[in-house]
Amino acid sequence: MTEETSADLPTATDTDQAPPLPTRRAWLVVIVAPVVLAADLVSKQLALGGLEGEQPVRVLGGLFYLQIVRNPGAAFGMATGMTWVLTLIALAVVVGIIWVMPKLRSTGWAIGLSLVLAGAVGNLVDRFFRAPGALHGHVVDFLSPFAPNGDVFPVFNLADSSIVCGGVLIVLMALMGRDYDGSRTADKK
Repeated sequence: MTEETSADLPTATDTDQAPPLPTRRAWLVVIVAPVVLAADLVSKQLALGGLEGEQPVRVLGGLFYLQIVRNPGAAFGMATGMTWVLTLIALAVVVGIIWVMPKLRSTGWAIGLSLVLAGAVGNLVDRFFRAPGALHGHVVDFLSPFAPNGDVFPVFNLADSSIVCGGVLIVLMALMGRDYDGSRTADKK
């Protein structure tokens, strides 16, 4: 029989690596994304309740027209008939953002990813739960700038705006050389 000293015994840190606690930036995503998602979902319900079957409503002197458009494709009328592909892409984006969250150390990236996440989930809800059916649902769009029927600019919703704003912020962060982990691109060279 051998004697074991306390130095020979495994410690909790040797055998169990506790998962890292979420960063403050990850918490920012956890707070911002649901707020933006809620705004998108509520706005779609209000639009459906007040605009379905109605003529376009002119607001702000014609700056915007409110009307319901059920979009089977992506932004700007692309990928019509490819709803299931768009659904899978959006799911991949959501999974990717959730995977990156624990590594977030940049506030700008956290806000950008929050906006993209909220927009992707908002449109996924439509694709899963709206007619004509799961993975084929049409996204509810209702904001038509400058003219009705998307004559000047495509009709969109808050989720679309959120994705675009988040994407622009992420591109700006990348152009400034800031990575999601808080490092600077110049520091890595």
